[in-house]
Amino acid sequence: MAKLPPLPFSVKVFYGVGELAAAVPASLSAFFVLYFFTTVAGLSPALAGSVLLFGRVWDAINDPIIGWLSDCTRSPLGRRFPWMLGGVIPLAICSVLLWVVPPFSTQMGVFAYYIVLSIFAFAAFTAVQLPYTALAAELADDYDERTDLIGMKSAFSIGASILALVMAQIVFARVADPARQYALLGMLSASLALVVIGICVAGTYRRYWQVQRGRPSLAGAAAPPALLNQLRTVFRNSAFRQVLGLYLCGWMSVQVTAAMLPYFVGAWMGLPATHFAQMALAVQGTAIAMLWVWDWVTKRTGKRTVFLMGAPLAAIALGGLATVQPGQVVWMYTLGVIAGMGVATLYVVPFAMLPDVIDLDELNTGLRREGLYFSALVFLQKLGLALALFISGQLLSWTGYLANAPTQPVAALNAIRLLIGPLPALLLTVGLWFCYRYPISRDRHQQILLALQQQRQQQFDQEATASSDAPNPGA
Repeated sequence: MAKLPPLPFSVKVFYGVGELAAAVPASLSAFFVLYFFTTVAGLSPALAGSVLLFGRVWDAINDPIIGWLSDCTRSPLGRRFPWMLGGVIPLAICSVLLWVVPPFSTQMGVFAYYIVLSIFAFAAFTAVQLPYTALAAELADDYDERTDLIGMKSAFSIGASILALVMAQIVFARVADPARQYALLGMLSASLALVVIGICVAGTYRRYWQVQRGRPSLAGAAAPPALLNQLRTVFRNSAFRQVLGLYLCGWMSVQVTAAMLPYFVGAWMGLPATHFAQMALAVQGTAIAMLWVWDWVTKRTGKRTVFLMGAPLAAIALGGLATVQPGQVVWMYTLGVIAGMGVATLYVVPFAMLPDVIDLDELNTGLRREGLYFSALVFLQKLGLALALFISGQLLSWTGYLANAPTQPVAALNAIRLLIGPLPALLLTVGLWFCYRYPISRDRHQQILLALQQQRQQQFDQEATASSDAPNPGA
């Protein structure tokens, strides 16, 4: 087998750009959707939390289905590109409709609108984002090149959060009507998604086929096992279970904090909405700057070590937010910067680990299942996130949170403080335990890759022998 040329920097950038397609709509949703549902669309916190729970549960269900289908896809464009190109149009449409307040006079009518929309929106989101994410494992085999790819994806992911916040700042400053503000944000994110997916596919297409030429052909492979059987074998992979636990706990902590930040800044700190965006920018701006530092550390240590160094910073800072009192604005921003230093490792490490886990799986099973692995990871992450957001909405409702009220009950304020800091910090601590148990080091991956190259060469030889032994119809 011919050795792959080094991964060009341009391919890393083109791959990273594709992250904006789903990450900008997702960032807008993470920061604003619960707030939008309760203050603009007029849903109660309980109904708003139920919409989020339903959407996330459905999203979690369709993840392994679409991941499995993309693994099984055979087309002139490969396995991932047809899904990315086909899914981006419905994603754009749903990104607009999400931020439209439907013309229903009752809460149940509005609730039903968002429930139905969730079915289409999350299916379109998965059809784009999951094959795109799995594409990283098909653009490089090298341990450090994969880290570079995931680092670039993470940079654009954080950049998407910053872009979403900047867009929101500009729109909020120039448009007075809240309903029009969010509708305009939806249209901007939809237009961006259509453009960047085209750029990503065009920029990575050639490299994708270079890598595929170094792997055994899938065209004549036997039909893959049924979905449920494959899922069972995936979860038997011990290394994958550690990545799963790490990612589940890490991202639940980040997303719960993001959802509670508007409430913390407004209800607890008593600050105007501009401080929410500035606080989020402090976290995300620090995270994107630290990506390059953590990438440098990773290449001299390993992925596991970097997470064990960075995640405690985020846990300590998030836990510290519960101690911030109204008026301590500088202390709030300081903790945000410290949290951003650790959050950067959450963007990079789990997704950088997963391609190595997929290599181990191919060595053990002979199957290449990027889509299924990434979907299984995201499946439980989204399911856990749905439960976390549902519980957050219910807790606000139970403690008497009042939308648009100048003051909130003490119980609601205490619930906001619990959800912004101590709970995410606890989740990150559990994630550190999973990371400590992760078994694939740099040296171990090199051993896996060498064994995998020998296995692939044997498959090439078998294919060549079968081809030469086939009867020639023209003889």
